[in-house]
Amino acid sequence: MFLIRGDGNSRIGIGHLMRCLTIAEEAAALLQGGKEEICFVCADEASEKFIRENGFRTYVLKTDYRDMEAELPFWRDVGMALLPRQESWKGWQSGEETGKESQSGEGTGKEPQSGEGTGTELPTKESGKRNITILVDSYYVTDRYLTALGEMGYTVLMDDMGIHRYPVDCVVNYNAQADLQIYESLYRGSSTRLLIGSRYTPLRKQFRRADAASLNGTASAASVNVTGGTAAAELTVREVLITTGGGDSGNIAGRILKRIYRDDILFHVVTGCFRPDFRNLQELEKEYGQIRLHYDVKDMAGLMRRCQIAVTAGGSTIYELAALGVPFICFSYTENQEALVKYMGEGQIAGSAGAWHKEPDRTLDRIESLFAELVSQPERRQQSRIREMQMVDGEGAGRLALAILNRTVP
Repeated sequence: MFLIRGDGNSRIGIGHLMRCLTIAEEAAALLQGGKEEICFVCADEASEKFIRENGFRTYVLKTDYRDMEAELPFWRDVGMALLPRQESWKGWQSGEETGKESQSGEGTGKEPQSGEGTGTELPTKESGKRNITILVDSYYVTDRYLTALGEMGYTVLMDDMGIHRYPVDCVVNYNAQADLQIYESLYRGSSTRLLIGSRYTPLRKQFRRADAASLNGTASAASVNVTGGTAAAELTVREVLITTGGGDSGNIAGRILKRIYRDDILFHVVTGCFRPDFRNLQELEKEYGQIRLHYDVKDMAGLMRRCQIAVTAGGSTIYELAALGVPFICFSYTENQEALVKYMGEGQIAGSAGAWHKEPDRTLDRIESLFAELVSQPERRQQSRIREMQMVDGEGAGRLALAILNRTVP
């Protein structure tokens, strides 16, 4: 059984769920039982809806995603709802006793609900750890929480920071700026497996290098010589992509649009399913003739390939654009995105506009300036294409799923 603990909502966006879904898709292809062996464990219904729409099972804890230790008593309910009867072991303590006993729901067609005690405990580390893998993707984890889950199964943590040693079996940090040596020092003396670096970036299949039929209408991704580069970028910028994340509650996309809008360029704005001000963007679309809104995009890679420039918030979109070789300007809007955005600028891989969450006006000024430069300099766009594609190849999800399920470091 492969359990994935993650959340997505209007406050934190859907980035965590998206990367977990990508890993889950690859894992389903490797597991004998496919998607039936995978279940997402979420705090609330907002996360559940998004996961179910993508074809995976869910279990809703009905808890506060920011208080993960409070959900520990409910994990034995998760086990009873998801694991076969023969896989219910004794000995696992979820951090505290619930003191409750109730029916498991077997024979009634009803799964146990959050908060219902089962009277049956989950496996100990020794007896059942090999049978359950738990991938956790949250910034609200604690050592106590992870230690408790470690008594249930093999724990894998998505870690974007690399500043704390967590009590888990495996740590993943696929960010380009992640330093393996720092992690090796941090986890020295432990048996924790380390999957570090952009070769593990979990991108959806549509972003794989082999699937990129064309780049900006000129050359295939496979034909770009990343050591020198012969495929030329288009001289004219006709279409631009703007994406600011599914949880953009400050209308960042709208402010960027008003600053860089030009009548001779078509602007595609991708809005997330948790977007709180969708109507405001619709009004902009009506007011300006060259704006197109996109909601719940299925073929994001196809939309990206149409564009000669993108403006994006930090996060997984940076890697998606890089895999396809689309020149972009990036900025951070949360602290955990700052390192990646800075890395993009210092390596001259992409335009780095700074930290919106700290200096929104200055960041907007930089976006405007960098955009004007990219529009007028096709040679600079071509340099960005080459450097981006050297950074990520789009095969990371498969590598990551295989490494997690085989419990190895390829």
